[in-house]
Amino acid sequence: MAKGFLSIVLHAHLPYVRHPEHNSFFEENWLFEAITECYVPLIGMLDRLLQDRVDYRLTLSLSPTLIAMLQDELLQYRYLKHVQKLLELAEKEIIRTRSKPEYQKLARLYRRFFLNTLKVYQDQYACDLLCAFKKHQESGKLDLITCAATHGFLPLLSVSETAIRNQINVGIESFKTTMGFAPAGFWLPECGYYPGLEKALDEAGIRYFFVDTHSITHASDRPQNNVYAPMACNNGVAVFARDPESSRQVWSSQEGYPGDYDYREYYSDIGFDLDMDYISPYILEGKTRVNTGIKYHRITGKDLPKQIYQPQAALTKAKQHAQDFINKRQQQINALSTTMDRPPIIVAPYDAELFGHWWFEGPYWLEQVLRLAGTQANGIELKSCNDYLQQGYSLQIATPSASTWGDQGYSSYWINESNDWIYPFLHKASAQMEKFVSELQGLAVSPLQERALNQAVRSILLAQASDWPFIMKSGTTIDYATKRITDHLARFNYLHDSVRSGKIDERYLTALEIMDNIFPELDFRNYCPKAALNAIAS
Repeated sequence: MAKGFLSIVLHAHLPYVRHPEHNSFFEENWLFEAITECYVPLIGMLDRLLQDRVDYRLTLSLSPTLIAMLQDELLQYRYLKHVQKLLELAEKEIIRTRSKPEYQKLARLYRRFFLNTLKVYQDQYACDLLCAFKKHQESGKLDLITCAATHGFLPLLSVSETAIRNQINVGIESFKTTMGFAPAGFWLPECGYYPGLEKALDEAGIRYFFVDTHSITHASDRPQNNVYAPMACNNGVAVFARDPESSRQVWSSQEGYPGDYDYREYYSDIGFDLDMDYISPYILEGKTRVNTGIKYHRITGKDLPKQIYQPQAALTKAKQHAQDFINKRQQQINALSTTMDRPPIIVAPYDAELFGHWWFEGPYWLEQVLRLAGTQANGIELKSCNDYLQQGYSLQIATPSASTWGDQGYSSYWINESNDWIYPFLHKASAQMEKFVSELQGLAVSPLQERALNQAVRSILLAQASDWPFIMKSGTTIDYATKRITDHLARFNYLHDSVRSGKIDERYLTALEIMDNIFPELDFRNYCPKAALNAIAS
């Protein structure tokens, strides 16, 4: 019998960056890069583990916005064009580097990489990566869960119970519609928790969720088993906390594996390094430099000239790091098992996009970790958190403390001097929508009005995404983030006012529906106080 359990959780999320109104759009590259460098490699890893009958367990949270984009036909078509362009560039690089064999070897590697990506994406899964994830869920090895509709940062939306309920319920219903089953677990966006949030989760049928370490260590009652066993909120919903040690080994910029000098350097990309005349056909509109994914250097070290990337050395290092990770989990479990009245569970959650996108060797590292944990009699057993709950252990009852997994552990990254201006507008729009829907209860609504009201709710949900205030604070694509919020709020204001005035421009409404076509099953009637919903139900 295992002395303890390891639960690895990947959270896959990207904001809704679909722009049919443009022939190409910079931010759509976020999705295309993630498909190429993260999602397809992870699916390849899952396929190999399944083929080799490795007894692994892995949890993957798919955000509703990512689900919507992965199944969108326009984005699928644009992605195929994107990969074909990368293949063309790799072919050119093989010719350009013919006098530099060490570079040409890497150019050939990238050509193989892009060809394999195309094979998996187009030939094996017919451009439907969700089909791949569902296959592995059905195998019993991958546990799929989801999160809030547009990754809204729930602690700062909590002035409205209706806003919270809709972020949660729309997300879950979207997942159920696509995947065909209800998730048992829920990823809180940014691990953002506040006391009382568990009530909305319970009402939505959620059995467990995740928080950061200090949410449990600072809970209303001192945890009897630290973060190595879940707690239960007063309503029975279970809470699992992030293990700081396994987190530090992967996330830390100083101690983490991805910073090893043998690994590929993310920031050295030919999209920025080569002459504009050469690279222009492969960047945005021929003038805006972007990452191509073709990178020739390893991290090397601080203040040193970048050395050529050596793939085999990097994979060897990844295998060593996987063994080190397992060894340290063994040491943890051995120590914990002597002090606990039940087998400990080490919960190791990470952003999925770290694996492959930021850390090129990450999917290989993860595969080795799963193989080691799944095939060796080492006292570790891989389990999902849902598996653990089914063991029937009694759970300590307590209320977690407010927390996030962001900088300094609370909400400062999502509300500060760079982005605090957005929240009065978000709260006002939510309150206006809630008031209007309440007024409409029991009244006849025309099909055109219904479309406009549904689109108004979509606009609110999209404006509430946590990504936009995060970008404003991080200082990356600030103008884009600002425009996304202001555009969605402007669309809401127009739709709200046009329905109230009885003057709906159907042509413009259709254009908005085409641009923001997420959540087709959404019903505006749910955007009202719970008391009103209960009255309708009764």
